[in-house]
Amino acid sequence: MGTRTAVVTGASSGIGAATARRLAGEGYRVVLTARRADRIEALAAELREAGGEAEAYPLDVTDGAAVDAFAEHLGGECRVLVNNAGGALGLDPVASGDPADWRAMYEVNVLGTLHLTRALLPALIASGDGTVVVVTSTAGHAPYEGGAGYVAAKHAQHVLARTLRLEIVAEPVRVIEIAPGMVRTEEFSLTRFRGDAERAEKVYRGVANPLTAEDVADTIGWAVTRPPHVNVDLLVVRPRAQASNEKVHREG
Repeated sequence: MGTRTAVVTGASSGIGAATARRLAGEGYRVVLTARRADRIEALAAELREAGGEAEAYPLDVTDGAAVDAFAEHLGGECRVLVNNAGGALGLDPVASGDPADWRAMYEVNVLGTLHLTRALLPALIASGDGTVVVVTSTAGHAPYEGGAGYVAAKHAQHVLARTLRLEIVAEPVRVIEIAPGMVRTEEFSLTRFRGDAERAEKVYRGVANPLTAEDVADTIGWAVTRPPHVNVDLLVVRPRAQASNEKVHREG
């Protein structure tokens, strides 16, 4: 079978780190990318100590030239690309939305996915059995008040995945979209609210069991390891307590 390389973006924490662990456990050589070098280097060491193959490569996915250099570094070897880098900033209504926040969200969620996918697509095709995973959000399928900037970015990312699937249908590459709902990670809401821990905690208050990063990584691992002819176009995963973006059961 030879080397099977899986690239995971945003691998320094949360869903990205959990996905790297899951794919390493599936026998992939995992290349971890993120801006925080210390985080991914520690994770790569952890995976190697557990018997896996892992490499850390510090990378800002919004920097197209840096992404191209990363693709050259891989030397044409890539079987799986997990476009996970992303995030939300703020919860302001459209009337007071900050264009800088909107621009930052678009660049990391959408252009980051574009940069990595474009740079690694030749290697994915050459592998004869490539997979592009795009981690979007239920925000990419339905709006909610205060979320327009993030919703817009995730809708764009969702459409990117759908369009790519149409464009490369003749190639041996699957395009899989994973759209999580409420996931409690250590940083997502904290980043959204710029370090306001109390406000971040309120997002999950009363929700008995929001999803974990490991839950989402499990769905990614399952989708990636289906037989090559099986394409999971879209997998929406929410906690049982969440019926929609705005319908959440809270106890107490």
